[in-house]
Amino acid sequence: MSCQTGLVLALLWLMLLYLAPAKGESEIPPRAFLLLHPSWSTTFQGESVKLTCMAVPSSEKGPITWCHNNNVWKTKSEEIQIKDSGYYQCKTQRSHFSEPVHVEFSSDEVILQVSPHPIFEGDDVFLKCQRKSGQLNKATYYKDEKILQSNYSDTIKLFSVSRDSSKYSCTAFWKTMFSILWHKTSKPLKLQIQELFLPPVLMLSPRQPNEGDPVTLTCETRLPPQKSHVQLRFCFFKDGQRLESGCNSSQEIQIPTMRLEDSGSYWCQAEAVAYKIIKSSSRLKIDVLRIPVSDVNLETRPPGGQLIEGENLVLICSVAKGTGTITFSWHKDGTSVSKKTQQSLLAELLIPTVKMQDAGRYYCVADNGGPILSNRKEVTVRGLVSRPVLILRTPRHQAVVGDVVQLHCEASKGSPPIWYQFYHEDITLGNSSAPNGGGASFNFSLTEEGSGNYTCDANNGLGPQRSDRVSLKVIGLSAPGASSPSDWQEPSFSRISSTPPQEHLYDGHPAFIELQPIYNNVNPEGLNMVYSQIQSSQPRNGNSANSPRMCQKDKEPVVIYSELRTACCDDSSQQASNHQEGDTEDYENVPRESAVLDH
Repeated sequence: MSCQTGLVLALLWLMLLYLAPAKGESEIPPRAFLLLHPSWSTTFQGESVKLTCMAVPSSEKGPITWCHNNNVWKTKSEEIQIKDSGYYQCKTQRSHFSEPVHVEFSSDEVILQVSPHPIFEGDDVFLKCQRKSGQLNKATYYKDEKILQSNYSDTIKLFSVSRDSSKYSCTAFWKTMFSILWHKTSKPLKLQIQELFLPPVLMLSPRQPNEGDPVTLTCETRLPPQKSHVQLRFCFFKDGQRLESGCNSSQEIQIPTMRLEDSGSYWCQAEAVAYKIIKSSSRLKIDVLRIPVSDVNLETRPPGGQLIEGENLVLICSVAKGTGTITFSWHKDGTSVSKKTQQSLLAELLIPTVKMQDAGRYYCVADNGGPILSNRKEVTVRGLVSRPVLILRTPRHQAVVGDVVQLHCEASKGSPPIWYQFYHEDITLGNSSAPNGGGASFNFSLTEEGSGNYTCDANNGLGPQRSDRVSLKVIGLSAPGASSPSDWQEPSFSRISSTPPQEHLYDGHPAFIELQPIYNNVNPEGLNMVYSQIQSSQPRNGNSANSPRMCQKDKEPVVIYSELRTACCDDSSQQASNHQEGDTEDYENVPRESAVLDH
């Protein structure tokens, strides 16, 4: 490999430094560097200079590649002795070629030597005017042919040199053996000053940020191994304004969330404070892209959107893609329900304690510059059944064995279908259903065991509700004269409404308005009287004063009976005689006792 190839590799190293992602220096192999001993880069012919090839890490073992004026060779040793002028480079097995170093072996009488080597910008440099043989009496130093300094010392010091095109030279003065002052001027010499660090390169990760992305800015540069102790400070700028992070020793800063307004021209600055050297990167144009929302989806919690009245409904609107601030809105049957704006790909809407009117078709809309509609979700809300009302309908005033009666159960509220179950003394009689809501009925024939309490249940699958109890008294059918007078008891009855067929309701039902006649032509066996019911009424406000035989205080139902005639089973002629004599004076009104009614 020629030295020109080495120079190409050196340029490649610079390109890697500028283009490689800033994930650590280990990704870019370090450059080797040369040390000279003695450290003068110019010396006289016949002398020799020792070159040492160094690399980081210094513990690396392996052959060393050397290059001199396009001639390449390898040695096992990291040191060589040279006596020929030219450009020298070296590299280790795991490093790039070093910077070229020019070493001059001069045949001139007077030379200007520079130390140390290598020289970096900001370094202090020593210039030495050297005569091949003999001492100097005086030396004058020039910079670009202008006197820089003149003294009787052969060495001067330049402070904090910088990279420029200046040329230095010196004139040496000495006396001959005849005390004649002699002088001679050296060839002009340009200082080989290397950069302390390369101008930084601003790196961006990711290279193309989208709105909402986190971004890392890295001010990439590095110090040579000989100057690894130098402290650098880094600053970052956008459109001429320093970013809020300020300047510190960190090479990178984080921007958690990029916004559209973060687009602009960015650059960074690296500063070696002790050397007062500041270098800036080139401008980097950053355009933040906005990704429009897509794949808008609406989900419900609970899944399926089936709820019971009183539960909580959560509507979840999400997008697969979309950057920046997104506005989410929820709609039911075309009517707006709610809206939220946030920097997120998902938003939730809580509808607490849903009611029947919350049922319907829902969808959501996501918008970050163009609205996109979601799929539609059907939400159903089922209502619990209310406590049902049981109505018992009989074909006559007093239910008797064999009558066909009807139990009608109805819940005023509740989502259909509703199932009804009918009970007599908590024993199931039967069931019926209302597919579209409302009530249901159950018919059955009364038996002698039919007296007692009746109830019903309403259930739509969300939990049963039971009605109040309705009581019914059933009497049996008996032939005339089958019972003895001592066995007779005044008949009892259930409370019923005034609207036929006769309805038996639970206590307190509004149907209790008026009692109708229920007994006629009662002839208790063994008595010589026949009773016929004349009137049965419920006292009402405003009419009680016109009923002197009723108790106004208790306002209980009253049944009025009249004695029609006496009955004598043993003397039919006597019955006719008595009837003909005009028994109208024997009529007597008998009030119905409230205790009997309550029974």
